[in-house]
Amino acid sequence: MKKDGILNPDLTAAIASVGHTEYFVVADPGLPITCDAKIVDISLTKNIPSFVDALKAVTGELVVESYILASEMPEKSPALYKETCSILEGLPHELVPHEDFKKLVKNAKAILRTGETTSFANVILIGGVNF
Repeated sequence: MKKDGILNPDLTAAIASVGHTEYFVVADPGLPITCDAKIVDISLTKNIPSFVDALKAVTGELVVESYILASEMPEKSPALYKETCSILEGLPHELVPHEDFKKLVKNAKAILRTGETTSFANVILIGGVNF
């Protein structure tokens, strides 16, 4: 058993599989997933676990060089947008229309599905390197 960090073995393996420039998605339960990515579904009940908790856990272990959000998020879910940007502070990011976001998800290496039900609670994390 690991001492600390993410204990879920499927999630640990999914994070470890992401290489430089590959996509790791943290998603709400409504995001359509139509790709062959490794999916780790940790949704339990409405808002459990939360998007923020999942994002903090993942970014504690995944090297992230940038990220992508739906352009609708700042208007439709401003508090979540602000918190997401705070967690990923200092990293470059891009806002794309949600329809384009869903197309980009098809290129994901791994997807973590949360229980979050706030609108547009999705992010594409772009893998970086630690050297």
